[in-house]
Amino acid sequence: MKFLDQVAADKQREVAAARLVTPLASLMPLTRRHAVRDFRAAVSRPGAVIAELKARTPTIESFRNSTSLHRQAAIYAENGAAAISIVTDPARFGTSLADVTSVRQTVPLPVIAKDFVIDSYQIVAARAAGADAVLLIVRLLDLERLKSFLATTAELGMAALVETHSESEVLAAIAAGAAIIGINNRDLDTMTVSLDTTRRLAGLVPDDAILISESGIQSRTDIDDLSACGATAFLVGGSLLAAGDPAAALRALTTPSTEHEREERALS
Repeated sequence: MKFLDQVAADKQREVAAARLVTPLASLMPLTRRHAVRDFRAAVSRPGAVIAELKARTPTIESFRNSTSLHRQAAIYAENGAAAISIVTDPARFGTSLADVTSVRQTVPLPVIAKDFVIDSYQIVAARAAGADAVLLIVRLLDLERLKSFLATTAELGMAALVETHSESEVLAAIAAGAAIIGINNRDLDTMTVSLDTTRRLAGLVPDDAILISESGIQSRTDIDDLSACGATAFLVGGSLLAAGDPAAALRALTTPSTEHEREERALS
């Protein structure tokens, strides 16, 4: 079974179990506990970096900087991150909605909860935990459910990052009315990463949508290159979590290149 197919089956069971413990009617009042921070505004600044927190991935057992999420979140906030991403899938990534709540109390930045959303219940649960935005993966949703989930996020005052990986998925995101479109450079079937995915698809994203390039971004050179293709913001996880000095690594990503540096790269 392919990765996303297995994840979707698991999420169906997880959501069913969660509904039994906390019915939607009990969850809804909790969505008003936290004021919504403006994720869209945070990622609309050219070169904005969304710094990600997770303990592990299906291909990496653990990250150097995943032992203290609060400390890592503070480093992100102090060194130029525009927003924080937290993967809320404890079985595969070791982080959860509880981390959204606790990290939100640590830093003033908007927080996006990245789950594999297949049910609107997950969106409500993310808002109740304090998330300001959620991830919606086009491949997991038909067009009508994508539109419905975008409506749910809007009703809750949240933003949605609509993730794509192919031309048809970008077109589906546009048809659904997505205001923030992500291009994931990682193929979730093979787990391979290529920045050419953003280069190839960026031109399809309309000018009035914010384009976020996700995965595989290692340097300011990558950000400058993908910015030239049309990307506005960049979701970075592994390179920061594995860095010996994550503060310096993040500053290197968020510091604009000088004209001389850009000229040197153009000549190389």
